[in-house]
Amino acid sequence: MQLAAERADAMMRKTLDGVAPKLRWIHGPSNDRICTDSKNDSLGSGSVRRRVAVTTVVSEERRGSLLGVVERNWKARGFRITSVDADKELPAIYALSPDGYRMSVAVGGEGQFFFSITTPCFTESAVPDPAVEPNTPQRAGDYPPRPDVHDDFWSSNAPLPTSSSSAS
Repeated sequence: MQLAAERADAMMRKTLDGVAPKLRWIHGPSNDRICTDSKNDSLGSGSVRRRVAVTTVVSEERRGSLLGVVERNWKARGFRITSVDADKELPAIYALSPDGYRMSVAVGGEGQFFFSITTPCFTESAVPDPAVEPNTPQRAGDYPPRPDVHDDFWSSNAPLPTSSSSAS
């Protein structure tokens, strides 16, 4: 499970690194669970779940763009999109990597973005904390913290340009 957790961290980092301009983010709660058979007996294996909360404010006008960037990133890396929730207020995309890792990006309350990755079942072992350092200091208090980092692009209320503009 340790190697699976490390791979999940790397996959999450690659997803976040595929977004430009960069998003500010922190780790969410990480957990692991025992994998069981149909009788709920332990198989001697477990899976790990990692989460990230985006602290960058993403305006309503930019949410679709961010979801599109993530979807294209995953497809380019060979992930299969397994489901899309096209809800106007709380959209989400779910994907499966070629090696069985399940990923999601979802918009929550106040338009906050959340990323999650769950590993397939691997032999039970100790699971380390995420190795990747967030690019925003962890915050005390309840999770998730409200998005409060302004970005000139992601937080902009202006719609994306549809074509190159000409001088007038």
